Amino acid sequence: MGFLERFYPDHEADNAYEIAYEKLYGEGYRGVIFDIDNTLVPHGAPADQRAQALFRRIHDMGYETLLLSNNREPRVKSFAESVAAGYIFKAGKPGRAGYVKAMEKMGTGPRNTLFVGDQLFTDVWGAKKAGITTYLVKPIHPKEEIQIVLKRKLERIVLFFYHRSDHRK
Repeated sequence: MGFLERFYPDHEADNAYEIAYEKLYGEGYRGVIFDIDNTLVPHGAPADQRAQALFRRIHDMGYETLLLSNNREPRVKSFAESVAAGYIFKAGKPGRAGYVKAMEKMGTGPRNTLFVGDQLFTDVWGAKKAGITTYLVKPIHPKEEIQIVLKRKLERIVLFFYHRSDHRK
């Protein structure tokens, strides 16, 4: 595996709301780990009706869900309660341990778990280290903290090579 390939997502989607969860359930997936900020809602926003409807829909299919965030507990817990999902705060992404703990909490493993997030160097890279199928979604809102703005510039370079490669599924 080349250096950049460790950051390549398995799949891309415009947003977390348009992923074909029904199809994926049919393929055997049973758990979905989500990032929150700029994946489900703009940074710092509470769970909205769209997020609540998504979680109802995927729970009704039979999925387990968990929010995996580097944020502090008050932010993550209130969002998790609003969408009836499990959560892990201060997860240490892109470290592998948070993803493994998330699967343990959901009762799933790498082969039947999906990860949905908006950042390559934290979300996707960490999930890939844990052997989880990844979906990279476009950030919901363009206004981001400066450290994320800088990471986005590097992400564009990685995605340039990803889109030119034969790794896309």
